[in-house]
Amino acid sequence: MFQHILIPIDGSTLSHKALVGGIAMAKALNAKITIYTAVVEFLPMTEFAVETPQSVMEELEKEANKHLKVAEKEATTAGVPVNVIKTTEFSPYQGIINTAKAEKCDLILMASHGRRGLTGFLLGSETQKVLTHSEIPVLVYR
Repeated sequence: MFQHILIPIDGSTLSHKALVGGIAMAKALNAKITIYTAVVEFLPMTEFAVETPQSVMEELEKEANKHLKVAEKEATTAGVPVNVIKTTEFSPYQGIINTAKAEKCDLILMASHGRRGLTGFLLGSETQKVLTHSEIPVLVYR
């Protein structure tokens, strides 16, 4: 059925839950996975920033690398072939879709934070954007 699954992670508890489910699914299907994270491009909103944009980006990169390393270890321990990818994006959903296409994934498995109402409208949902724009099947793991 599915041979290559993209699993986007963001360091949250929900994305970790989706990762665990995705690893189990890949193992059952004898599929490989690509674990992906986007480092969101930092744009200072004020001239009175306490930290420089470069130091903020370095911290975000460090955090992303930590999450990817843990995720890669979990997949390897489960015996699932794994690749990890990190990109810097203004729009994480676009990075997810572009990575899925570039890596020739046939499924995107991702978590949804379940934001609804005004919060969902204002913050937007990367999952919703992927569902709306992806030509690749998307499985939302909750």
